[in-house]
Amino acid sequence: MTRRSCAIYITGIVCAHLLIVGIALVVAQVFQTMIASRLKKEITLTEKSHFFESWKNPPPPVYMEYYFFNVTNPEVFLKGGKAVLKQIGPYTYREYRPRENVTFLENGTKIFALNPKSFVFVPEKSAGDPTKDILTTVNIPLVAVMNELKLKYNFYTRSFLSLFMLSIEVFMKRSVHEVLWGFKDPLLSKIHSLQKDVDENFGLMYKKNGTHEGEFVFHTGEQNYMDFGKIDTWNGMRKMSWWSSDQSNMINGTDGAVFHPLINRSELLYIFAADLCRSIHLAYVKDVEVKGIQAFRFAPPNDVLMSPTDNPSNEGFCVPAGDCLGTGVLKVSVCREGAPIVVSFPHFYQADPKYINAVEGLSPNKEEHETYLDLQPTTGVPIRACKRAQLNIILKRVEGFPKTRYINETIFPIMFVNETATIDDDSASQMRTMLLIVTLVSNFPLLIVGLGVILLMVLVVLLCRNRQKKNEVKRIVFTEAFHSFATAKDDTAYTQVSDKPDEPSETPANQPMKNGSYIAMSPVEPQKC
Repeated sequence: MTRRSCAIYITGIVCAHLLIVGIALVVAQVFQTMIASRLKKEITLTEKSHFFESWKNPPPPVYMEYYFFNVTNPEVFLKGGKAVLKQIGPYTYREYRPRENVTFLENGTKIFALNPKSFVFVPEKSAGDPTKDILTTVNIPLVAVMNELKLKYNFYTRSFLSLFMLSIEVFMKRSVHEVLWGFKDPLLSKIHSLQKDVDENFGLMYKKNGTHEGEFVFHTGEQNYMDFGKIDTWNGMRKMSWWSSDQSNMINGTDGAVFHPLINRSELLYIFAADLCRSIHLAYVKDVEVKGIQAFRFAPPNDVLMSPTDNPSNEGFCVPAGDCLGTGVLKVSVCREGAPIVVSFPHFYQADPKYINAVEGLSPNKEEHETYLDLQPTTGVPIRACKRAQLNIILKRVEGFPKTRYINETIFPIMFVNETATIDDDSASQMRTMLLIVTLVSNFPLLIVGLGVILLMVLVVLLCRNRQKKNEVKRIVFTEAFHSFATAKDDTAYTQVSDKPDEPSETPANQPMKNGSYIAMSPVEPQKC
C-alpha cells in the first residue's frame, strides 16, 4: 500500500467515525442534557452556589424614579370640571436592598430572609430638588378619613371631626419631599389626640426607608429547580385573606429578584408584589439584547388588570364581591387600611379610556409606561427590569362635606414610580463568559460533525487527486507505448508484391533498394525432426 493510499484510508475511517459519533450525540442531545443537569444543580439558594451571594447582595444598582401629577386647576375640578394635570419629575433615589437574617430551614430546602430597603437621593438623575419643589395634589388624609368616618369612629368623634374637616381643603400644597417621606398632618394630629394608635404623620413612603415588606420564606430549588426562588410563605401566610376568592388570595411565584433556569417562551412567570397586595403573571413578548447578552422580555399581558366582565378570573379582586372597577385599575383598599387607593400602570396604560379621559394631561405609551423584565433564559437571571406602577385615589361626593358636592367621581392620579435595574458591566462580562462556555459545550457534537464534514471534503479531494494521478500515469504509459509502436513501425522493411510475377524488375541493377518497396520472401525448406 502506498503512502497516498494509506492517507486516504485513514482519513476515511476517521471521517466516518466523527460523523457517526457526532450525529449520534446531536440526536441524543447528550451534552445539552448534561449542561441542563449541571445548571439545575448549580442555580440554587445554597451557600455552595455562585448565585447565592448575588441574591443576598444584588450588585446591579436599583433606581426609584418618582413622578408626580401637579394639579393646575383644583378650583375648576371642585366645581365639576375636568382636572388638568402636569407631570413633574423624576425625583430619583438609589435603592439598596440587601437580604438580612438569612436562615436555612428544613434541611436547606427553604430559606428565611428579610429584605429591608433604603433610599438615597441622586440629584444628578433628578429633575429638581424635592425639598424645594411645591406640589398641588389631593389631600389624601382628608379623603381617606371622609370615606371611613362612618365606619371607624363613634358618633362623638365623628361629629367633632366633621366640624374640623369643614375648614380643610380637598387639595393641599406640599413639597415633594413631604408628600413622599412624610409630614405632620393637622387632621391626623386631631385624630391622634383622640385615638393614640393613629399616627399623626402621613407620607406615601412614610416609614418605608430602611424597613422591609415582610418576612419571606423561599424555596432554595434543591429539590426541584422549578421552585428556585419561589415564595413559600409571606408573613407566615401561604395565601392571603383580603380578596374574595381562593385563586386571588394565592401567593404565587418569586419576589421578582430571581427565576428558575431554562426558561422557555411559552411559559407564564409569576411574581408576588407585596405593594400591590397580589400576585401577577408575565408572558413572553420578544427577544432582546442587553450589553451583548441575549434575553427574553416578559411583561404583564392585558388580562392582568382586565375587568371581570372580560376576564372572569379577576372577579376575586372585587371586594366586596361584585364591587368591581373597570379594565386597567385595581382597588387595594383592603390592604391599605380602608383608604380608597387604586393602583394601575402609569398614565392608565392598558386601562379603559374612560379613566384616561376623566382628566387632562395623560398620554399612555408602551415605551415609558410598560412594566417588563428582560431575563437570560439559560440562567433565569434578570438582566434588566422596569417595574412601573401608579397610585391613584377615588374622589367622589361625600355626604356631609359641601366641598365635594360638585365633584364628578374620578380615579385621580397622584404619582407613579419607575423602578429600574440593569446588570452592571462586571456581572455582564462574567455572564457572557459563562454563556460562551455553555454554548461551546452544548454545541460540541456539532463541532464533531463539522470536523467530520471537513475531513469528508479532504477525503473527496484526496480521492480525486489520486484518480487524477492514476489517469496521468496511464496516459504517460499509453503515450510511451504508442511512441514505441510508431518507431518500430517506421523501422520495418517490406517488399511490394506484384501481380505480374514473371516480369523482370524495372529497377536498375545499380539502384539501391528503398525501405518499404519490397518484401523479400524466400522459400523455407521443411525441417525434419
